[in-house]
Amino acid sequence: MRKRVLIVDDHQPFRAVARELLEGAGYIVAGEAADAAGALAAVAADAPDAVLLDVQLPDGDGFEVATALAAAAAGPAVVLISSREADDYGRRVASCGARGFIPKSKLSAATFAALLE
Repeated sequence: MRKRVLIVDDHQPFRAVARELLEGAGYIVAGEAADAAGALAAVAADAPDAVLLDVQLPDGDGFEVATALAAAAAGPAVVLISSREADDYGRRVASCGARGFIPKSKLSAATFAALLE
């Protein structure tokens, strides 16, 4: 069964690139959100299997969203993304309940899939 993914990033051009990349690899993009509130609402409404989640959002941070999703029963797998490197965030990546982190410059369907398995 193909996995359904929610893409959360405040830059529409990046969401378009991520959508093309994931759909090209066989994922179903269940939706997009531009902020933390939209991400939480979309997860509640659509129950995606996974969320590709930007760390820096206009109304909150992706770590808080990831923590909230990890606390939910049967919540989606979360993969964090950022224009910065994981080392810039210290232990926050490991402690928020996300499956992992991918710098935006290194995003590929293969790196995303590896974190979901």
